[in-house]
Amino acid sequence: CFPQLINTSCRKPIRPHLEAMLIYILLSSISLLTVTLNLLVIISISHFKQLHTNTNLLLFSLAVSDFFVGLIVFFQIVLIEGCWILGDLMCILYTFLDFVITSASVGTMVLISVDRYVAICEPLHYANKVTQKRVKICVCLCWTCSAFLHTVLLKENLEEPGRYNSCFGECVIVINYIAGRVNVFLSFIGPVTVIIVLYMRVFVVAVTQARAMRSHAAALPLRLSLTITPKKSEMKAARTLGVVIVVFLLCLSPFYCVSLSGQDTLLNASSSTIVICLFYFNSCLNPLIYAFFYPWFRKSMKLIVSLEILQPGSCERNLL
Repeated sequence: CFPQLINTSCRKPIRPHLEAMLIYILLSSISLLTVTLNLLVIISISHFKQLHTNTNLLLFSLAVSDFFVGLIVFFQIVLIEGCWILGDLMCILYTFLDFVITSASVGTMVLISVDRYVAICEPLHYANKVTQKRVKICVCLCWTCSAFLHTVLLKENLEEPGRYNSCFGECVIVINYIAGRVNVFLSFIGPVTVIIVLYMRVFVVAVTQARAMRSHAAALPLRLSLTITPKKSEMKAARTLGVVIVVFLLCLSPFYCVSLSGQDTLLNASSSTIVICLFYFNSCLNPLIYAFFYPWFRKSMKLIVSLEILQPGSCERNLL
């Protein structure tokens, strides 16, 4: 890695040039797409007043975390050749931010599940229970708790960056066995359990409501027509966000399975390339899912790309 430090420098792993180039192109593409697409989501929700809903505030938080994931991928590109050239301080900061952002994403997924649970299972109380003020407080707590948790877990690494490096050009972060298992439980197993339980409840209630609507459709056609529209919109949102969560679980599960496989949680450049790429690719998929399911996102993208959002009063445009 550093030819001038022959005795203390790490050695570059032997990797075919073609393989290194393919990984570089793959990670660069993921990074560029992730940053661009999530930036479009952030601008859309923050600019257009019609999109300032409780659910979209949660999507905004998710887009912010995904946006930063896209930026963090640039650091992973540095490790393609197997050498970390940015120093010990940047190594721990990169890892710390990676952990915090990922944990905040998982927390946001839990909040999205709670939001859909209340909207579907307790629709009459949704407006009172889920307010924008409470959503903002929950999002802030999610990010704050994530930062605090990983400050504690990475305390030794933060106090002495590079303490576990065996040579120059290495970026190694070590978390002891207990702390590693606590991290996996709080950042993945626990939240995933909550998400699955809530969405199973949402599915059961949705099926029950659909059967009730069909059975009363002939008897109460007028009344049904007045109540079925909001139900359909809520169910569509639940389905869309359900797809986001399923994709999220599929992409992140391999990473956490690797974390659970060893006696110590050891994260460095030797991690599986496929697992890492899949882990980061999830942040690129979310905006694509929005573009496929949400007409408002497609409309807002056209307005942003065409620079029509710079026109006076563009924030009042009707997108729904």
